Amino acid sequence: MNAQTATATTTAPMPPLRRSTTRPARAASRIVLTGFMGSGKSTIGPLLAAELGWTFIDLDSEIERRTGLSVPQIFSERGEAAFRKEETAALAAVLGRARTVIALGGGAPETLGNRLLLEQTPGTAIVYLAAPFATLAERCAQQFTNVRPNFADPAAAEARFATRHPIYGRLAHVSIETDGLSPQDSAAAVLAAVAVKTSPA
Repeated sequence: MNAQTATATTTAPMPPLRRSTTRPARAASRIVLTGFMGSGKSTIGPLLAAELGWTFIDLDSEIERRTGLSVPQIFSERGEAAFRKEETAALAAVLGRARTVIALGGGAPETLGNRLLLEQTPGTAIVYLAAPFATLAERCAQQFTNVRPNFADPAAAEARFATRHPIYGRLAHVSIETDGLSPQDSAAAVLAAVAVKTSPA
């Protein structure tokens, strides 16, 4: 699936997203937010859920709830492969719930199994919250007192972003460029771009 874009003024260019006329399902019963660290998934997601009267689920928090371990603990004690296995199991579980807004971890779309789950679950609208790398790094620097591990090596972080950006774009039904938008405006842009099922059923 290729992404459409709803654009705002940007301070730096990003690699282009391929465009198509594909739209999310007209009866979406869940919205999945994807994007790099700093994209606003954990901030915009609760705003969307509150506006819709839905439940917000952070996938990393769901993994921690299921395993009883923090994400850093899983990585350090069990390794990334074990984490990705838990991530896929948690994603499969939460995609079974309707009337939810789900925030993915930044690396989740890199796993083929996760992409297949997202693409093949009916009623799922996938939204890429996009911004230039410089904006994402600045947001994280402002939000967190300590340097985030993903940004400890800026060159490596930017390379990781460059790898993931086209994956996010291909997976998403809609891309919202959030640079210059408040979280409230970003949430409004998502709601304007995605048609959702409003009935409880």
